[in-house]
Amino acid sequence: MKFWRHLLICALAVTFSGCGTTVNQSLKVSPASRTQVGQDRIAVILPFADYTHANNIELAFRRNMFVNENVTDQFVRLGFSLPVQEDVFRFLAQHNIINVAAYNPQITKSLEYEMGKEWSPAMKETLQEYIDYAQQVDFKNDDGDDALTHGLNGQEIVKIGRHFSADYIVRGRIIQYNDRLDPSGARFWKTGVLPFVVGGTKHILVGKALPQSYDSLSSLDSDKQSILSFGDVPQAVVQLRIWVQDAYTGNVVWTNRTNVQVSPQSFFADYQYDNLFETAVEQAVTTLMDDFAYTVYNFSVPVEQTK
Repeated sequence: MKFWRHLLICALAVTFSGCGTTVNQSLKVSPASRTQVGQDRIAVILPFADYTHANNIELAFRRNMFVNENVTDQFVRLGFSLPVQEDVFRFLAQHNIINVAAYNPQITKSLEYEMGKEWSPAMKETLQEYIDYAQQVDFKNDDGDDALTHGLNGQEIVKIGRHFSADYIVRGRIIQYNDRLDPSGARFWKTGVLPFVVGGTKHILVGKALPQSYDSLSSLDSDKQSILSFGDVPQAVVQLRIWVQDAYTGNVVWTNRTNVQVSPQSFFADYQYDNLFETAVEQAVTTLMDDFAYTVYNFSVPVEQTK
């Protein structure tokens, strides 16, 4: 009797000890990584020009914001002072330096509601085309250029610098922000090994297959089946250029460009594109800012901070 009572107590202890939450948290700029390169200097980060031909205003805004946030983190790491981004956007809009275009999800709400009903695949494809069309942006600025890009003259640069008492004006362009399949030949160890026993021990497929293809494995002819079956490996490609201009003269102090391609290292890694793009953007911006610190201030980032 005592044995069962102790067993019940142990089981309850294990059950209730597992209750609670799991928290994953990260501080983008840790105290140990901060430097004093930009001490007593102010940098104003402007929205990046978007040359990725993405006409969806919501996606373009989110992409620009994510790139901008990473650039902000790196300037904070280097010890620069920065004005609040919303204050910068407001100043640019008030002085007609940028145009503000709002995205209204209500215009596609009814179409998205219909997408949840039991329409045929052809009908859903047509509805999706209308949704994509409604969410696209097709407008030009006064110079006839794409509204997601905007050129600045020297007077505008000086005006921005004077308003925020800045030393530097930081600008850039998003050249590439694409998802694709990894073209390398490293698909075996990246997609993993998943054994399938089909019709006995003689019929074994090794690799990664999509769920919808599992049922067809048993119908494969043993003389024609492949020994290895590999899955697709996603890849995020980000290409950025950053300019740093003197806020008093408008002269370019530094510029450079980088191209980053990120794929899962193995089949245990996160395959979600948002995580791949997050890694790619962080790596691209960090590399560029390390080059800026070295070129302008002759400051080399310690190896442990670059990992």
